[in-house]
Amino acid sequence: MATTEQRPSPAPEAAGAGSPAGPGRLAGASPLVVVVASAVVLLVVSTLIVLWAKTRPGFDPFGWLVWGRQTVAGNLNTNAAPSWKPLPYLFTAPFGLFGHYQLWLWMITSLAVSLAGAVFAGRIAYRLTARDSSDERWPAYVAAVFAGLALLGLSSYWHYMLSSQSDPMIVTLCLAAIDCHLSGRYRWAYTAGALAALGRPEVWLFLGLYTIWAWLRVPSMRWLIVVEVVLVILLWFGIPALTSRTPFVAASNALGSGRRLRSDRVFGTIGRFLDLNTTVLELVALGAVALALVRRDRVTLALAAGICAWVIVEIAFSLHGWPGLGRYMFEPAGVLVALAGAGIGALLVEGRRISRVAAWTGIALAAVIVLALVPPAVSRARSEHRDIRGQRVRTAQIGKLTGVIARLGVRLGSSRAGSRSRASSTRRSWPGTST
Repeated sequence: MATTEQRPSPAPEAAGAGSPAGPGRLAGASPLVVVVASAVVLLVVSTLIVLWAKTRPGFDPFGWLVWGRQTVAGNLNTNAAPSWKPLPYLFTAPFGLFGHYQLWLWMITSLAVSLAGAVFAGRIAYRLTARDSSDERWPAYVAAVFAGLALLGLSSYWHYMLSSQSDPMIVTLCLAAIDCHLSGRYRWAYTAGALAALGRPEVWLFLGLYTIWAWLRVPSMRWLIVVEVVLVILLWFGIPALTSRTPFVAASNALGSGRRLRSDRVFGTIGRFLDLNTTVLELVALGAVALALVRRDRVTLALAAGICAWVIVEIAFSLHGWPGLGRYMFEPAGVLVALAGAGIGALLVEGRRISRVAAWTGIALAAVIVLALVPPAVSRARSEHRDIRGQRVRTAQIGKLTGVIARLGVRLGSSRAGSRSRASSTRRSWPGTST
């Protein structure tokens, strides 16, 4: 077993703040044409999935769409609808210019961004596996495929993707930030982190730590840091200050949720996190962390520490009275998936360094792990299929309700009442959101 320390990335200023660096670097920098082609493929695939699934956004996303329409109409009101989140607003506001196409633009965009998370999870697993340039690359590719598929297998992940929630999008942004940092693209990493911070307050801790690191290690980034920190603050608190009763409307609206834990909030929150992945996959990730301790692999250990820190922050939020839902911990669950992929890669790599017998033993263990994950994957797939059938019924109901309202001549549009309850305002602004 190798016990050498993972090679550190070159010093940021020496390597260049935008140049690829670090262990496990993928062959060459991704040219613009590859990035554009990948985006086009994701958009096409997302469009086909949206058309096939025949689902519609959930309550929160409908509220975000209402914000966009209200912005176009010049009467944005963030007292109502869901708790304020700037990230979806960056999309739904400009999409509001396209009338009824706003719905489809948001559904396709949110799904495309969410699916991209599988790519970044795979890239991280690849980098953590391809540690030595002398190693063959096929174990790293196996690790990447495993991590990408495992991310899409998170509990209820497809439900939230097909109901156009922002949580899977934030997972993508967090994983993209990690991948960009590992490849030496520190400005892109910081920007991805800032965007993620517009979706979940849990990200603020990590963005703050990265701000300190980048400020000290990459002085040329300081202007970017100042601009993006100011934008994050203005978008979170400036817009509500102008359009609601308080700049802290997001925090006040999140209190008193019916889905909050009413007892044992510490272990209840931990349980919600552990339920996102299967026990087998979590054990594989734990094995990868144990190997990282032996290797003195600071990257893997830092990622593991980040997982723990996120869950601790969520526990603190839960104790404060916020919901502490499982989907608020999709992000650390996604990082755990990448570590599990690296664990699979380690089984395939480390055995080859010992002997032929050990190599085949590692392959056999990896195969057993994959087979052990098949039954829970099938079970979750069946559950998601049942959910899609239910959502299709809901879509039909929304379509009928819209037609009835149109026949009655009721004007569809933005709610103008500033003091209505959140549920009332959203239902009146967009038909069918109460289902």
